[in-house]
Amino acid sequence: MKGTFYIDSNVFLYPVLYNDLKESESARDILTQIEKKNIKAYTSTLTWDEVSYVVERTLGKTDAIEVGKKFINFPFLRFIPVDEVILRRSQVIREKYNLKPRDSIHLSCAMERNISEIITDDVDFEGIMEIKRVPLTQ
Repeated sequence: MKGTFYIDSNVFLYPVLYNDLKESESARDILTQIEKKNIKAYTSTLTWDEVSYVVERTLGKTDAIEVGKKFINFPFLRFIPVDEVILRRSQVIREKYNLKPRDSIHLSCAMERNISEIITDDVDFEGIMEIKRVPLTQ
């Protein structure tokens, strides 16, 4: 896998929460590719919130704090800040595609950096004209 990708939160969550799934193995491989600089990876600053929140609800606050720390220090992962421009575009996207608010923000962030592919298992991104969904497992 080569290129520039937007990375959705489930890529970070699968290896932490579901060690024995095929998706977890694929997610770990993607994270390794980011670390090795084989792929250029972007995500939203909002992803930190999503990852921390889900880990806290599932494993507890101590694990969430540790995972959050590792996430923000992940090598070669680039963060796209959520600002007013992103939010205004997110509103238009949400109205156009009936996406959830967070998914609209993710798409808006990807568009901000002209990223045309998102690595995610979230099928809500399927059929979105502005981005191609790359599932964790083919």
